[in-house]
Amino acid sequence: MFQVSTIFIALILGFLNNEVEKPTVKILKSEFIYETAPFPSCHASTLIETERGILAAWFGGTYERHPDVSIYTSLLANGEWSKPEMVADGVENKDFRNPTWNPVLYKSPAGNIFLFYKEGPNPREWWGLYKTSDDEGKTWSKAIQIPPGMLGPVKNKAVLLEDGTLLHPSSFETNGVWSMHVETTNAEGQNWKKTEIDNGEFHAIQPTILQYPNNKLQMLARTQEDVIGSTWSMDGGKTWSKVESTGLIHNNSGIDAVTLQNGTQLLLCNPIKDGRNKLSLMMSIDGVNWDEIYVLEDQPKGEFSYPAIIQAEDGTVHLTYTYNREKIKYVSLSLE
Repeated sequence: MFQVSTIFIALILGFLNNEVEKPTVKILKSEFIYETAPFPSCHASTLIETERGILAAWFGGTYERHPDVSIYTSLLANGEWSKPEMVADGVENKDFRNPTWNPVLYKSPAGNIFLFYKEGPNPREWWGLYKTSDDEGKTWSKAIQIPPGMLGPVKNKAVLLEDGTLLHPSSFETNGVWSMHVETTNAEGQNWKKTEIDNGEFHAIQPTILQYPNNKLQMLARTQEDVIGSTWSMDGGKTWSKVESTGLIHNNSGIDAVTLQNGTQLLLCNPIKDGRNKLSLMMSIDGVNWDEIYVLEDQPKGEFSYPAIIQAEDGTVHLTYTYNREKIKYVSLSLE
């Protein structure tokens, strides 16, 4: 849960006086989750911390949209990643299967791990499903379909508020129009409701949620307008402002963000107008002014995209991203 800390207050005061210094980013580990896998292509990773270690999931198959694309997981325990394991697919019967998409992991207060994902021929015709695990991701339930009209978290992690409301950052694509919205449930994924958002002049999808004191929330999103979009809630997600530009140049690719324990906001994105060959870590105190504090990738060509980022209980930051559609790269770091 988000709590105001003396560090956060000091950061705010420093920001107001233009005295905030960029932290030193210390890389603790940087590696690929796997070197070989039973699929040639992968994308859209997600992370959570479990009692057993850091659990990652992503989709893999012949290529994105191919019917054989399935959801895989791997666990980082004792310094080693486990062999990728397929945990969900789009098999409908012996003659037909759909591709699966965009897994999102979430752990409830009761200890249940949820694996949200999509199934369908494309993002305009897909539907939401989830599986649960009561043994820290060792085994999974059968797939449960999310109620019609809902999709669940489309790319980025759901956020649990202090009042027990689980916010699912979501979006939909139809007839060439992109629009983001919020879906809510209780902490155990029940009682689905949808909150619409005025997307204004923006085609925005795949939002990510940041938290501030006094029930203030922000969602940042990928847009078609070459910038990252932003919307605010001052009432714990019940209502949201019209989507506006953050001014951050972006390439219309997936992003992710996290609120740290001290109130600092971190954002992973491709801060370029074209291509996906640069991936950076940005920092903000207020969600309005952002500084680049570390460049993870900056190469003449290649794809480094669709990041995921979390903070572990010990304060370390963990992130993953697609590496040339061939592997999932993992990085852990600390801010000093």
